[in-house]
Amino acid sequence: MEEQNIFELIHNMDNFTNKLIIQWNKSFNEDLGVSHVLVLSHLNQNGKSRPSDIAKQLGLTPPTLSYLADKLVAKKLAVRIVDEADRRIIYLNITDKGIEVLERAILEGQKLRKNLFQKLTEEDRAQLANIFEKMNRED
Repeated sequence: MEEQNIFELIHNMDNFTNKLIIQWNKSFNEDLGVSHVLVLSHLNQNGKSRPSDIAKQLGLTPPTLSYLADKLVAKKLAVRIVDEADRRIIYLNITDKGIEVLERAILEGQKLRKNLFQKLTEEDRAQLANIFEKMNRED
């Protein structure tokens, strides 16, 4: 019985996550996916980074990151920088335009989540906050 409940919980959580991503994609009209925004966020927080390090940090394959980087560079949201000491090393860095797009993406996500959480009662939100806190513990 417990295994069935866990399966149902996972299924419902996946459905919720997918719904949230679809709604975000519809409302954020930049022709970018969540993965692109994660790369921009990484660059914004960490500064210029080697693509292999970004891929490792985000759990992406190097070819996937290469694809994402190509699109970000083409849209002028990121730039490639060659290391002056070793020209074989290439870094990726966020541009001012990339920061603006990232900020809009974050605001859109916050607005979407706020609208979703407003459907819950105060008690529901408190319970959900406690659940998230428990699930985020490193124990």
